[in-house]
Amino acid sequence: MQTSDYQTIEQSNQLNQVVDFLPINGTDYLELYVGNARQSAHFFQAALGFQPLAYAGLSTGLQDRESYVLEQDKIRIVLTTPLVGNSEIGKHIDQHGDGVKAIALWVDDAQQAFETTTQRGAEIVYEPITETDEMGTVKRAAIKTYGDTIHVFVERKDYRGVFLPNFKAWNPIFKPESIGLKYIDHCVGNVGWNEMNRWTDFYANVMGFSQLVSFDDKDISTEYTALMSKVMSNGNGKIKFPINEPAEGKKKSQVEEYLHFYGGSGVQHIAVATDNIVKTVVEMQNRGIEFLQVPDSYYDTLQQRVGKIEEEINELRPLGILVDRDEDGYLLQIFTKPIVSRPTLFLEIIQRKGAKSFGKGNFKALFEAIEREQALRGTL
Repeated sequence: MQTSDYQTIEQSNQLNQVVDFLPINGTDYLELYVGNARQSAHFFQAALGFQPLAYAGLSTGLQDRESYVLEQDKIRIVLTTPLVGNSEIGKHIDQHGDGVKAIALWVDDAQQAFETTTQRGAEIVYEPITETDEMGTVKRAAIKTYGDTIHVFVERKDYRGVFLPNFKAWNPIFKPESIGLKYIDHCVGNVGWNEMNRWTDFYANVMGFSQLVSFDDKDISTEYTALMSKVMSNGNGKIKFPINEPAEGKKKSQVEEYLHFYGGSGVQHIAVATDNIVKTVVEMQNRGIEFLQVPDSYYDTLQQRVGKIEEEINELRPLGILVDRDEDGYLLQIFTKPIVSRPTLFLEIIQRKGAKSFGKGNFKALFEAIEREQALRGTL
């Protein structure tokens, strides 16, 4: 992407901030429906360094579900499990396995966000509700997006509690140290054939997002597989949603594999930022997290491709950390193998050194690494 392209995007974003009809302060939380919230919480603590925050379940008056809330810096993860059979949560897990149900967006006015988006065509999940306890009031409302994923608008300016009303503080003895994750950089959605433009139009027309960048099957392809992607961003740039769809290839692409095992469209990966990717990745490996690996030859010409960087290449090489550069700087990134049983949800660890892009120069090496994993699973 040329400098002029980024200047155009920045001008567009500045305009959107002036006329932004859906101001969003950031990601409030991600809620995952999982088969065993207690065990999943232990994984997020032990392997990913999340800290215990809050709990809701039988002891707080809930009869049908329990939820564990964990945080790390600005990231909040909610892990929810049904407590009874034949529930909507259970049906979601039966179809999709463990996965992201809700991307909650922090807003100043949940009623206004709900009314604005539904007037523009958003499908209602639930109308604004007011939840209250001794610590104050939270207002929430929800709309549908791709697949069974939803967006929840969260207004919490009048709340002083630990998370949401009727959650209690969760303070176990087991508290492994953080691994340096800071905030959610972006969430990537996989959608079905010919659905990408439908959902980018949804984010543009219903939520006021603008297209940051797009990639076609010439940008994202290998000898065997391909996909297409567009990145949508809100007015202040704090929320970024790349949307992927399959493209024709000789073999089954990663998006097709995802759609098969997830049972439809959904969140493919969560990109989380760190200020020290080397330290974070080393700690994650020490705690049992496995990453996709690129051939050692990737690093032989790295200096020529990306120019001077602050990190030592010999430090990045054994870890498999990728590097890419754009007009604004460079970024470092690495991708985990799936963190759930199905080959669906995974994490991206990213450190931005000025770069605003998404690692286009690494696509080929990354997707070949994914294909090697698909071949091992017999799903390529």
